[in-house]
Amino acid sequence: MKKLALLATALAMISSSAMAADMAVKAVKAPPPAPFDPWDIAFGAGVMNDYIFRGVTQSNHNPSVTAYFEPRYNVTKDLQLYVGTSTESISFANRAAAEVDVYGGIRPTFGAFAFDVGIWGYLYPGGTCFFGAPFDTAGNAVGPECATNFLLNGNVMKKDVSFFEVYGKVTYTINDNWAFSLNEYYSPNFLNTGAWGNYSSIIGKYTAPSTVFGSSGVGMYVSGEFGRQWLGTSDSFYGVPAFPNGIKYADYDTWNIGIGFTYKVFTLDLRYSDTDLSKGNCSAFTSAFNASGTTDVTPINPLGTGSNWCGAAGIAKLSVDLTAASNLK
Repeated sequence: MKKLALLATALAMISSSAMAADMAVKAVKAPPPAPFDPWDIAFGAGVMNDYIFRGVTQSNHNPSVTAYFEPRYNVTKDLQLYVGTSTESISFANRAAAEVDVYGGIRPTFGAFAFDVGIWGYLYPGGTCFFGAPFDTAGNAVGPECATNFLLNGNVMKKDVSFFEVYGKVTYTINDNWAFSLNEYYSPNFLNTGAWGNYSSIIGKYTAPSTVFGSSGVGMYVSGEFGRQWLGTSDSFYGVPAFPNGIKYADYDTWNIGIGFTYKVFTLDLRYSDTDLSKGNCSAFTSAFNASGTTDVTPINPLGTGSNWCGAAGIAKLSVDLTAASNLK
């Protein structure tokens, strides 16, 4: 009987212990996952010693500052909609106050391929027309403001050079280190010159392993781009005696290569940029207010002024980039 009593007591203890263990497991069950929040905002700012756009300085090789704000809506983890705006300080021949960009598009992802398709508007408020004569080369009236303002080097520029482009990009990520991108931009009226513009480029980027700088948190990448800008024929405002109805801007190649360092939300990018545009064709394309000389004569630049706005440049840019989802929680 004692043996039976002891056996019964042991079974009861085992049963009680099992029930307690089961209750403990249920008590620490993992909480349900947080609900999916599709909204996010990206924003940031930067300062650079030179604002280069497709190989051409937009700031007369002087420092420039920039900032952007981009709300995003993630339909799924592989489909994002976005709109945004950015500003850059510039130095144009028409003395526009700044560049103000507005844009929007869609970013679908399919495996290793990430696409980006949208429209980008470039606005240049506060400009002044510089022409210096009441009529353009085709005999069209240019208005009283253009007739009284002129540049000493003979270059001309409209008051409003705002324009828009449609674009498509695709990035193929091979692995954690290598990625390549193809880019395509088209404008029916580039810089409001009357000439269409088409820009195509390829970008390669190598991101170094996170162990390169140990546990410091510093990252590093090397990237380069090769692109070609095709341009059509301007309207008569930019015409010259040989081409009174407009000039066919010179197409050109541009390239850049650089190295970048990242730390948390900061990026320092050091880059070399250049083009194959001649100084004469650069003067005609940019209407540079400081173009000088008389020896850089081309069919579209009969005065022979030359500009270094399209030549070799070194760029150092320090930027900070954040998102609400990652940095403000």
